[in-house]
Amino acid sequence: MSHISAGVEYALHCLLYIADPQGKVTEASVRDLSELQGVPFDYVAKLFTKLHKARLIIATEGAKGGIRLAKPPHEITVLDVVDAVDGRKKLFDCKEIRNRCAVFEDTPPSWASAGLCAIHSLMIEADNSMRAVLAAQTLAGLAGQFGRKAPPEFGQQVSRWLGDRGSRRIL
Repeated sequence: MSHISAGVEYALHCLLYIADPQGKVTEASVRDLSELQGVPFDYVAKLFTKLHKARLIIATEGAKGGIRLAKPPHEITVLDVVDAVDGRKKLFDCKEIRNRCAVFEDTPPSWASAGLCAIHSLMIEADNSMRAVLAAQTLAGLAGQFGRKAPPEFGQQVSRWLGDRGSRRIL
């Protein structure tokens, strides 16, 4: 089982479609974003509920409603999305097994449990490093990387597709 859920991947992909690096406000319905990506609507709706609670998106109701980013894409980090979707969870949960060594015969010496466990310390460092990497990457940065990979017409095709769907929604 991966530490970061598939929900984070789905949420990030959806957010990238509404994160315009030039700051243009883009809005799309959750249904349109789920269909665009081939992800079940109910699942995407639950993800966007979490993103809304975390104040990363703004939702407008009604037939012409949709979601848009609550802040510019350069102010939303990947870590913000991870924490919103998965909650802040630790990479490692130390069970303090160093005190259970059979040699100690149920009476571990003080040196055995003195200070922080070396394994736990390493895992805290790894967790902090991972969080720092995710905090350093923004939606704007990801969108820029994606934009360099995809041909220019792809962004236009997606915008047209979302725009056509939005214009066909009934009031």
